[in-house]
Amino acid sequence: MPYTVPPDLDGLDLSEIAELVRQRELPPVEQWQPDKTGDSEMRIAADGRWYHRGGEITRPAMIRAFSSLLRREDNGSYWLVTPQYRLSIEVEDAPFIAVEMTSDGKGKQRQLAFRLNSDDIVMAGPDHPLEMRGKGEAALPYLQVRGRLWAKLARPVFYELAELALAEAPDAPALWSGGAQFSLVAAA
Repeated sequence: MPYTVPPDLDGLDLSEIAELVRQRELPPVEQWQPDKTGDSEMRIAADGRWYHRGGEITRPAMIRAFSSLLRREDNGSYWLVTPQYRLSIEVEDAPFIAVEMTSDGKGKQRQLAFRLNSDDIVMAGPDHPLEMRGKGEAALPYLQVRGRLWAKLARPVFYELAELALAEAPDAPALWSGGAQFSLVAAA
């Protein structure tokens, strides 16, 4: 099946975004318990770039395919999982970067959708919360993608999110999405 780039979020309404999310079928990596383990010799850098044996993986289709096999264990280790193999992968920060955001509605009716560097789309809400990590000005928001996998918001996306939050709640910046409220206040 050929790889097709999903359309920009700005050109879609909320129902079209929800349909794209629904259509993305991921393999059941959480259910697979393969006996064979090894090292993938892969690394996901803090900036979201993927590497194999030191060389950058630049094909979006490859990143999308590998990211669909990613799983994080209770102990914090990351693995690429198939029914036959479980291969370790180094992740420097978060395995995904949220590179685009769109907002629909206001206040408690707002829905936030994020496109990841893997071209996956995640809609923030109770099952996909936003949380601040870090302290003070170094704090950044992260979005839960699935299981124990998170996406760090790219700085431009964070600024866009902060602008929305400050416009609605300047004293305690927070935003609603999918019926859940998320604070953008960093720990002191």
